[in-house]
Amino acid sequence: MISIINKFGRNVSYLLMVLSVASCGNKPAEISEKVRSASRDRMVRQLERHGIRDKKVLAAMETVPRHLFIPEKYRDTYDPYGDHPGPIGYGQTISQPYIVAYMTERLDLKPGEKVLEIGTGSGYQAAVLAALGAEVYSIEIVSGLAEHARTVLADQSIEKVHLLTGDGYKGWPEHAPFDAIIVTCGPEKIPRALVEQLKEGGRMILPLGARSHQRLVICRKKDGEVVVEEDLPVRFVPMVHGDK
Repeated sequence: MISIINKFGRNVSYLLMVLSVASCGNKPAEISEKVRSASRDRMVRQLERHGIRDKKVLAAMETVPRHLFIPEKYRDTYDPYGDHPGPIGYGQTISQPYIVAYMTERLDLKPGEKVLEIGTGSGYQAAVLAALGAEVYSIEIVSGLAEHARTVLADQSIEKVHLLTGDGYKGWPEHAPFDAIIVTCGPEKIPRALVEQLKEGGRMILPLGARSHQRLVICRKKDGEVVVEEDLPVRFVPMVHGDK
């Protein structure tokens, strides 16, 4: 199906799917689930066209109900499965599906690996990591978002995500070392505590730099230090300290 954005900014393909399903005479709840399922499938097909190749990542993205991780007050203000970020409150956003898939693919996770996430946000990225079989330790500095994520993760019976409300710059030393670290907010320098908590041979992906000029970097730990590979130019919300 061709996706067209009309002059009102709405995704016409999404509206056509709603009308098509509604015409079948299904109950509202059934219509909603069919539409959401079709939207997730559309999102995954688009991710494939944009170069995401890892079948496990694509399967996780198709399984996790992204719309449920968006706070209810924002849920109907934009297409939750469109390839764009969206507001989740407190000046924060849920990353666009492509960035979630791309960063997850670059981590190259194996089932059972222990992952530290800095910036839980809505909880969606953590849920995708858990769907890949990772044991996720996620830190969110905004208490309102942390509580939202806890609620949605519990409602979805996702048990492999452990959530801490706190300062991501400090990491979570009680559970270190981590096989992988993913940072979904942008520090200007790589936090030393995160390097220390990364397992030797482990990898970390994060947006690095000032907000107007950030780039994804992939770090691999060798002999206690990190080897940095620069990647895509990006724009994430800044990473802040707990005392800000």
